Amino acid sequence: MSDFKIITNTTADLPLSYIEENDLGLMIFNYTIMGETYSRGHELDWKEFYELMRAGNMTTTSQVNPEECREYFEEYLKETKQLLYLCFSSGLSGTYSSACLAAQMVMEEHPDCKIAVVDTKCASMGEGLLAHKAVQLKKAGKTMEETIAWVEENVPHLIHMFTVDDLNHLYRGGRVSKTAAIVGTMVGVKPVLHVDDEGHLIPIAKVRGRKKSLNALVDFMEERMGKYRDENDIVFISHGDALEDAEFVRDEVKARFGIDSFLINHIGPTVGAHSGPGTIALFFMGEVR
Repeated sequence: MSDFKIITNTTADLPLSYIEENDLGLMIFNYTIMGETYSRGHELDWKEFYELMRAGNMTTTSQVNPEECREYFEEYLKETKQLLYLCFSSGLSGTYSSACLAAQMVMEEHPDCKIAVVDTKCASMGEGLLAHKAVQLKKAGKTMEETIAWVEENVPHLIHMFTVDDLNHLYRGGRVSKTAAIVGTMVGVKPVLHVDDEGHLIPIAKVRGRKKSLNALVDFMEERMGKYRDENDIVFISHGDALEDAEFVRDEVKARFGIDSFLINHIGPTVGAHSGPGTIALFFMGEVR
């Protein structure tokens, strides 16, 4: 196996078991709810987090600052001299800038090491799926440079399709406009959104009814896969404490496209603070975002 370490974030929403099995580094984003801040070593059970959100408690999140990035890099450099950090979308957070600054400082102090920071322009398990692809490349013996080249080439082909129960969570976090959020208050109307080429959240459709919105995710998958259909050996699905709906989407994808490998996991507090309970997100490879 090539001698470099892949680092991702809690925003990738990968199961802890996956992180451990594949020896991934993990940067933990902080968040505050009910006046208490949760961070590395002091974390809240995700089920309890969503219960608090459903009770009306608002959550604030914070990016990983340069000093925190530096500490993570220095910690992982004890294992290997090459680090590949797949960062949360710069369209949603300033962490990418923090990481670039930290990497430059650390490499100046340690000229024998190399730290590459890649802006995934991805979120939740879209970021997780990109990390998974990088893990597979590393296992196949690819170098860090070869892995970076593949990731950067394929960032525009990592498709995010998701639906939320209430757009006001995204509006409060500054992720969508007030006009877009109004749609979320319309009775029976469920918005469908995607992540664009710059890593921003963009509403693209309004569907009446929850079940139709879930089917719409699969419809968009069929529309956008194109020639990348065979690249989807595995599909990732994340949910905001709505496992049954995630499984419904899985079953629809399996029935329509014959795909039988999936990874389903809950959306963690950092992303969930903005998307809210009930969010369902589908991630796959496609021609265009």
